[in-house]
Amino acid sequence: MPIPVAIAPALAHRVRLGVLELEGLTVREADAGLADEVDRCCDALRRQHAGASSGEVPGVAEARALYKALGLDPTKTRPASEALLRRILKGEALYRVNTLVDALNLCSLRAQLPFGLYDLDQIHPPVVLRLGEAGEAYEGIRKGPVRVDGRPTLADALGPFGNPTSDSARTMIRTSTRRALVTVFAPGDCPPHRLEAVLMDTEATLTRFSGGSASHRTVLP
Repeated sequence: MPIPVAIAPALAHRVRLGVLELEGLTVREADAGLADEVDRCCDALRRQHAGASSGEVPGVAEARALYKALGLDPTKTRPASEALLRRILKGEALYRVNTLVDALNLCSLRAQLPFGLYDLDQIHPPVVLRLGEAGEAYEGIRKGPVRVDGRPTLADALGPFGNPTSDSARTMIRTSTRRALVTVFAPGDCPPHRLEAVLMDTEATLTRFSGGSASHRTVLP
């Protein structure tokens, strides 16, 4: 059975959420074919948008519209997808983590939407996308506490564990991960078929490099 995932009423119609559950994964430290595909994607983006800022790249406006709808300034708190793009356009290489994380970064670059990626066995259902409460925070990946008070956050029975900008150390993907939850954040007016296509491409890309299969795929609301 899929884990229950919902959007809180305060965020209804402001955000649309794509949800994908993967089972039977074999996450590896690296894959030469994946590294080559990521490099080719990065090179193509640099050539296509040479001299441009990230805000001038077609597709970035969608994620920025999401952040504005959520009450965030996307030029100060950037969507994860634009943060990746900015790094590439500056000529910097992407961080390489493992086959699941690296493949998801590739999907985010293609879709230009922020994703979340979580170890499903570290999540305690139910899951809700809501506004963070006063004082709420979680330990970030390779960083200190990520404060989410008044900001959109995914939370489970133990509290917040991710948002469209950064994920938590508690639910981070490791080579021991066998099940994963993937989320795609989009503005509320994003057509459902657009997110469905993104989820299908994401499923195909992630399972190509880390095995496994999708046990559940849906678009909320």
